Amino acid sequence: MLRRLVPSWTLRLMNTEIASFPIGKNSDNCEYIIAKSGIMDRILQMEVFAAINDSGSFVQAAQRLRMSPPAVTRAMNALEERLGVQLLTRSTRQLSLTDAGIRFLEASRRLLLEIEDAEKQAVGEVGVAQGHLTISASVTFSRMIAAPVARAFIAAHPKITVSLIGMDRVANLVEEGIDVAIRIGSLPDSNLMAKRLGEVRRMFVASPEYLQRRGLPVEPADLKLHSIIGFTGIMASHDWHYKSDKTRGHVLLHPRFEVNDASTALAAAVAGEGITMALSYMVADQLRTGELVPVLLEFLPPPEPVHLVYPQSKLIAPKVRTFLDFSFDRLKASIEKTGLAIF
Repeated sequence: MLRRLVPSWTLRLMNTEIASFPIGKNSDNCEYIIAKSGIMDRILQMEVFAAINDSGSFVQAAQRLRMSPPAVTRAMNALEERLGVQLLTRSTRQLSLTDAGIRFLEASRRLLLEIEDAEKQAVGEVGVAQGHLTISASVTFSRMIAAPVARAFIAAHPKITVSLIGMDRVANLVEEGIDVAIRIGSLPDSNLMAKRLGEVRRMFVASPEYLQRRGLPVEPADLKLHSIIGFTGIMASHDWHYKSDKTRGHVLLHPRFEVNDASTALAAAVAGEGITMALSYMVADQLRTGELVPVLLEFLPPPEPVHLVYPQSKLIAPKVRTFLDFSFDRLKASIEKTGLAIF
């Protein structure tokens, strides 16, 4: 049972037989005494587990949940004891999830989100687009295409704040707290929902000045005779596999200059320093102005799809649904304009 010793608006459930914590700077120190309470206890254990993973430590999780560190430790121990599996691997320097922990965290986040949506529905907040939205995309896509759409979305919805995170890796949306991601390439089987925005393609480009000086490559093997500018975001492997109507094979490339930033690689190519590979949307402007030209077009791989992806849930948060509706046509139009329209 629960004994209320402070104003009800500060009430939180503790997964412990006795838990003490201060409510705030302007409140008296208070104490809640809560007995273990079945499903409510289990939900709180999930919340504690998620907070530990998000913050990276028991102490910071306690601060986030306004619990004492011992209470957080007891909650985590009780969760692992109840499940009979280890969810976290603890060391003096860091915490890491076990395989069971990864699975349980994803399921816990889905359940906690549904509980939050149910509470909003109960108080009539469903349908109101508000709160904080986190979006991820590759660094260059974020800068060139996603950022203008995100800014327009903020202007149209003043009750929503947005974090746009550029990352050239595939993020775990649930584990990293990302609401929506824009992904290029085929999607593996997952629990994510996806909306196809269009397609882009990988291509080799160089400046006309460089090609006039070094010659135009006619076959993939000719790349061995050229200065290659490597962009690790899409050229992680130097072994380029190609195919055309007549032949297929591979060429082992040896970049003279390699970077992890698309803008740097393209600047070097525009300056006449070599041939680089880019995605079509990255070089649309340079191709239109003639600063860069495509090479080896007949050997380029098929186009790659672009998707909006988001975690699967019976109840999609209004902020997510609103962004999907707002951004879909805008992103689709931008991809078409800067992608395959150049061919």
